[in-house]
Amino acid sequence: MKELILKRCNKCGALIKVLNDCNSHGCGIICCDDSMELLKPNTSDAAAEKHVPVVEKVNDIINVTINHVMDEDHYIEWIAYISDNREEFVYLKAGDNAKTEFKYEGKAKVYAYCNKHDLWVTDID
Repeated sequence: MKELILKRCNKCGALIKVLNDCNSHGCGIICCDDSMELLKPNTSDAAAEKHVPVVEKVNDIINVTINHVMDEDHYIEWIAYISDNREEFVYLKAGDNAKTEFKYEGKAKVYAYCNKHDLWVTDID
Protein backbone atom coordinates (compact mmCIF):
# COMPACT_ATOMS: atom_id res chain seq x y z
CA MET A 1 0.00 0.00 0.00
CA LYS A 2 1.33 3.39 -1.00
CA GLU A 3 2.20 5.73 1.88
CA LEU A 4 2.17 9.51 1.97
CA ILE A 5 5.67 10.73 2.90
CA LEU A 6 5.78 14.26 4.29
CA LYS A 7 8.68 16.21 5.73
CA ARG A 8 8.49 19.49 7.65
CA CYS A 9 11.01 22.17 8.52
CA ASN A 10 10.81 22.81 12.26
CA LYS A 11 12.10 26.36 11.80
CA CYS A 12 9.94 27.85 9.02
CA GLY A 13 7.14 25.27 8.85
CA ALA A 14 7.68 24.37 5.18
CA LEU A 15 5.96 21.07 4.34
CA ILE A 16 6.97 18.90 1.38
CA LYS A 17 5.63 15.72 -0.18
CA VAL A 18 8.40 13.22 -0.94
CA LEU A 19 7.88 11.01 -3.98
CA ASN A 20 10.76 8.63 -3.26
CA ASP A 21 12.66 9.04 0.02
CA CYS A 22 16.37 8.41 0.50
CA ASN A 23 17.27 5.65 2.95
CA SER A 24 21.06 5.94 2.76
CA HIS A 25 23.13 7.04 5.74
CA GLY A 26 23.57 10.80 5.93
CA CYS A 27 21.07 11.82 3.28
CA GLY A 28 18.06 13.98 3.87
CA ILE A 29 16.30 17.13 2.80
CA ILE A 30 17.66 20.37 4.25
CA CYS A 31 15.67 23.54 4.94
CA CYS A 32 16.80 26.54 6.99
CA ASP A 33 20.20 24.82 7.39
CA ASP A 34 18.66 21.83 9.19
CA SER A 35 17.28 18.39 8.25
CA MET A 36 13.54 18.25 7.70
CA GLU A 37 11.51 16.08 10.08
CA LEU A 38 9.63 13.04 8.76
CA LEU A 39 5.99 13.29 9.87
CA LYS A 40 4.59 10.03 11.23
CA PRO A 41 0.79 9.77 11.23
CA ASN A 42 -1.17 9.47 14.48
CA THR A 43 1.84 10.22 16.72
CA SER A 44 1.16 13.79 17.81
CA ASP A 45 0.30 14.41 21.45
CA ALA A 46 -3.32 15.32 20.72
CA ALA A 47 -6.77 13.81 21.02
CA ALA A 48 -7.12 11.13 18.34
CA GLU A 49 -10.92 11.42 18.30
CA LYS A 50 -10.58 15.01 17.07
CA HIS A 51 -8.01 14.31 14.37
CA VAL A 52 -8.31 10.81 12.89
CA PRO A 53 -10.47 10.88 9.75
CA VAL A 54 -13.76 9.02 10.15
CA VAL A 55 -14.71 7.26 6.93
CA GLU A 56 -18.05 5.86 5.84
CA LYS A 57 -18.41 3.93 2.59
CA VAL A 58 -21.70 4.51 0.76
CA ASN A 59 -21.79 2.57 -2.52
CA ASP A 60 -18.74 3.85 -4.44
CA ILE A 61 -18.23 6.99 -2.32
CA ILE A 62 -16.12 7.46 0.82
CA ASN A 63 -17.54 10.16 3.09
CA VAL A 64 -14.83 11.63 5.34
CA THR A 65 -15.48 13.71 8.43
CA ILE A 66 -13.15 14.97 11.13
CA ASN A 67 -14.53 16.13 14.47
CA HIS A 68 -12.23 19.14 14.65
CA VAL A 69 -12.48 22.88 15.20
CA MET A 70 -11.91 25.03 12.15
CA ASP A 71 -10.76 28.26 13.83
CA GLU A 72 -8.36 30.81 12.32
CA ASP A 73 -5.45 29.56 14.42
CA HIS A 74 -6.31 25.83 14.60
CA TYR A 75 -7.85 23.84 11.77
CA ILE A 76 -7.52 20.91 9.37
CA GLU A 77 -5.54 22.23 6.37
CA TRP A 78 -6.26 19.34 4.02
CA ILE A 79 -7.66 15.83 3.66
CA ALA A 80 -6.10 13.36 1.21
CA TYR A 81 -7.11 10.05 -0.34
CA ILE A 82 -4.06 7.91 -1.22
CA SER A 83 -4.30 4.58 -3.04
CA ASP A 84 -1.82 2.72 -5.23
CA ASN A 85 -3.47 4.29 -8.29
CA ARG A 86 -4.57 7.75 -7.15
CA GLU A 87 -3.78 10.69 -4.89
CA GLU A 88 -6.39 13.34 -4.27
CA PHE A 89 -6.10 16.31 -1.90
CA VAL A 90 -8.93 18.56 -0.71
CA TYR A 91 -7.66 21.83 0.79
CA LEU A 92 -9.62 23.51 3.58
CA LYS A 93 -9.48 26.84 5.35
CA ALA A 94 -10.67 28.21 8.67
CA GLY A 95 -14.46 28.31 8.80
CA ASP A 96 -14.94 25.35 6.42
CA ASN A 97 -16.39 22.05 7.58
CA ALA A 98 -13.72 19.37 8.02
CA LYS A 99 -15.38 16.93 5.66
CA THR A 100 -15.26 15.79 2.06
CA GLU A 101 -15.90 12.78 -0.14
CA PHE A 102 -13.82 10.67 -2.48
CA LYS A 103 -14.61 8.02 -5.06
CA TYR A 104 -14.02 4.59 -3.52
CA GLU A 105 -11.43 2.51 -5.37
CA GLY A 106 -10.63 -0.23 -2.89
CA LYS A 107 -7.85 -0.36 -0.35
CA ALA A 108 -6.56 3.14 0.45
CA LYS A 109 -5.58 5.56 3.20
CA VAL A 110 -7.25 8.83 4.15
CA TYR A 111 -4.95 11.44 5.69
CA ALA A 112 -5.74 14.69 7.50
CA TYR A 113 -3.27 17.43 8.35
CA CYS A 114 -3.89 19.68 11.37
CA ASN A 115 -1.91 22.92 11.42
CA LYS A 116 -1.10 22.35 15.13
CA HIS A 117 -1.16 18.56 15.58
CA ASP A 118 0.34 17.25 12.35
CA LEU A 119 -0.62 14.20 10.32
CA TRP A 120 -3.40 11.65 10.97
CA VAL A 121 -4.48 8.61 8.95
CA THR A 122 -7.26 6.02 8.63
CA ASP A 123 -6.97 2.85 6.54
CA ILE A 124 -9.78 1.85 4.16
CA ASP A 125 -10.28 -1.76 3.08
